[in-house]
Amino acid sequence: MKTVYNFSAGPAVLPKPVLEKVQSELLDYEGTGMSVMELSHRSGAFQEIIDGAETLLRELLRIPDDYHVLFMQGGASLQFSMIPLNVLGPGQTADYIVTGSWSKKAVKEAEKVGEVRTHLPESQQSIPQFSRDDFSKDARYVHITSNNTIEGTRFNGYPDTGDIPLIADMSSHILSEELDVSKFGLIYAGAQKNLGPSGVTVAIIRKDLVGRAPEHCPALLDYETYVKHGSLFNTPPTFAIYVLKLVLQWVKENGGLEGMEARNREKAELLYSAIDHSGLFSNPVLPENRSLMNIPFTADSDEVNARFLKEAKEAGFEFLKGHRSVGGMRASIYNAMPLQGVKELVDFMNNFERELSEGGS
Repeated sequence: MKTVYNFSAGPAVLPKPVLEKVQSELLDYEGTGMSVMELSHRSGAFQEIIDGAETLLRELLRIPDDYHVLFMQGGASLQFSMIPLNVLGPGQTADYIVTGSWSKKAVKEAEKVGEVRTHLPESQQSIPQFSRDDFSKDARYVHITSNNTIEGTRFNGYPDTGDIPLIADMSSHILSEELDVSKFGLIYAGAQKNLGPSGVTVAIIRKDLVGRAPEHCPALLDYETYVKHGSLFNTPPTFAIYVLKLVLQWVKENGGLEGMEARNREKAELLYSAIDHSGLFSNPVLPENRSLMNIPFTADSDEVNARFLKEAKEAGFEFLKGHRSVGGMRASIYNAMPLQGVKELVDFMNNFERELSEGGS
């Protein structure tokens, strides 16, 4: 099998040891004679899996005791609806900092429930600092997308919201660096980037934000349903939760969040340096707001971009095409992307630029 480096924004690369563990257990999970995909979610074997996943997540993120950890379906996109249904009532206000495509989608869903006040930075290449005085006095919460997968931007320091709960979509960078969970009322993340395969969504919610949904809220859109039933009200994505647990074990064995952050910064600095020193490629994001996970870059010609993507794919670099709304290229270098993959991409970029300048074909 040829070596391939998967730079997809999601579903994304998974740690090789995790995939090997899944492979070895696929037909017989710990002597049960059954695959994890066949286990009842009511079985003792699966209860150990989901409990173990929660324990590991609490340990890695140092989640305080006054927070629930929930495993759900529907991706971050369903959370766009769940959050206002649970925390925002008719006639009430929530503030949304709009820094990219996903926060725009979140606003649309919230507007169906209550009043939304949006904060729009002047440019999508930077994110300003915010303080308590910037937000509505009676805001029920402030919502942010803390890392923008498409635009390649991130918050450089989280907003000071005072006593207003801060809610963050962390789908594309959770577990990638140290984090103080206590600064947030709710953190949510689709798993398909740093946590595991697609199919499961994690929510870390402060206990005082649970139990606020109106009576007409559907059961599966009420956080309290998941709390009362231990995320087992209905059949959860059992296989995805199993793989998520294995990923969490891998993170722990590789230095936890401190180890992940050190490696991620090394990878990002290597790729950004190559872009900044290039005469061909560029990145438009201000350095202080550059994502550690999603790095867009482009040449000044669509023809050159197309040629680069074609030759990169032939060389084993997959899914480097930028989002259609941005164009160019994008390298997503999540936790599981090895440093060697970034080094080889940088070498390929340098060789491509040299051959182009020499008129090579």
